[in-house]
Amino acid sequence: MGKLQAFQITFDQDKVVYSPGESISGTVTVKLSQALQCKAIKVNCNGFCGVTSKVNDTTWTEEEQYFNSTVAVSDKGTLKQGEHTFPFKFLIPATAPTSFEGNYGRIVFRVRAFIDTPKFSKDYNTEKPFYLLRLLNLNEIPEIWGPSLSEVTQQFSYMLVKTGTVVIKAQTDMKGYTPGQIIQVTASIHNQSLKSTGNMFASLIQRVTYETKKPTHDVKAIAEVEGGAVKKGKEVEWKEQIIVPALPQSSLVGCELIKIEYYIKVGLKFPDVMLMLPIHIGNVALDKKKQQQSTKKSPPPTEEALPAPKSSPPTVPPRPAVKPTPRPTPRSRASSHVVPSAPPTDYPDQGAEGGAPSSYDFPNKRQSQLVSPNAFSYAPGLFFPSQNQQPNGTVPSAPSGPAFTGSAGPTAATGLYPSISGPSEFPPPDYATSSIPQEAPPSYDESCNT
Repeated sequence: MGKLQAFQITFDQDKVVYSPGESISGTVTVKLSQALQCKAIKVNCNGFCGVTSKVNDTTWTEEEQYFNSTVAVSDKGTLKQGEHTFPFKFLIPATAPTSFEGNYGRIVFRVRAFIDTPKFSKDYNTEKPFYLLRLLNLNEIPEIWGPSLSEVTQQFSYMLVKTGTVVIKAQTDMKGYTPGQIIQVTASIHNQSLKSTGNMFASLIQRVTYETKKPTHDVKAIAEVEGGAVKKGKEVEWKEQIIVPALPQSSLVGCELIKIEYYIKVGLKFPDVMLMLPIHIGNVALDKKKQQQSTKKSPPPTEEALPAPKSSPPTVPPRPAVKPTPRPTPRSRASSHVVPSAPPTDYPDQGAEGGAPSSYDFPNKRQSQLVSPNAFSYAPGLFFPSQNQQPNGTVPSAPSGPAFTGSAGPTAATGLYPSISGPSEFPPPDYATSSIPQEAPPSYDESCNT
């Protein structure tokens, strides 16, 4: 190795995994067999991402740099024979992503050291990688709670002949896991065809997308479990477990060139029917209490039916009982030959015969009067004078209040008019004091002789 016997980088406490925002420190050791002239000794710390479209190619088509810091630990001079140590310290940016290495790209963090020698002399350099871990807390991912579930229905064809359909329903117990946890997979396969299916299977799939000019997708199965076949016309429920190995986290926050996704793939070997259940791989496990609360499906809130208000019928004032109209007192019989000349005149202004006028008002209703059945009765020697005549010959004024309309007779209805209560304001006429002549009409013989 010539003059340089040892040139190496050592991290303090032999630490190799760091977090964003943390400082990285160490020493550069130089061991010489003889004196060495140098212009400077520099230490560099950088982090970047590179992607390509070819497998395991280090000629990057796209690059992304996160930080790049250089510090000189020795000035121009001559290093004596023996061992020399130079300390260094760098601060890692808080925005740096997690380290990753894939088939088409990687996220690299490293510390490099350089010995610049005079012209025409050999330069020396060395480097040591370190790894960055940005913790992914699964509890902070939106919509992480509850199971991941899906369903697919597909036609089952055998020898180019459709024999029916196959329905697969599958779910996982959670949507987020950490390395070492167990994924509980439950699947229901309903074979509605006339032929048995192939074996069931469930796989943990990793899909990495590299953002080159034409995005490159790298899909591989991390773990797989297999079950039995489903006979024709049968429905089978299948449960399996998958242990999560040590894997990169789902989200590479801070990196725009590499995207990582994980799925649980459930399907059949034959026919080619399957479904994908997206999950997340992180570093901080889900809170079990919150997960249990989310899995308990509470019934949707239902509005309590309010008791319907009791519709009370409209209050109608009690109607007074109808009292029979007082019958007029007949006058004393002055002669046995007196006959009535005519029935009493019917005045529309008054109420029923011998009663007071009504003051009730029923708009938009047809009304009838109640007329005493004695209004048109007569007997020999009974005389009905006109009601508009009084003993003193004056005509009484019409009473106030609405006049009743309608037919008056013994068959008039009694339910469409107001009742009449109280003492009568107009007493029946006194037939003994009537001014009508009291002499009897001439007989038939007398009429013929005249």
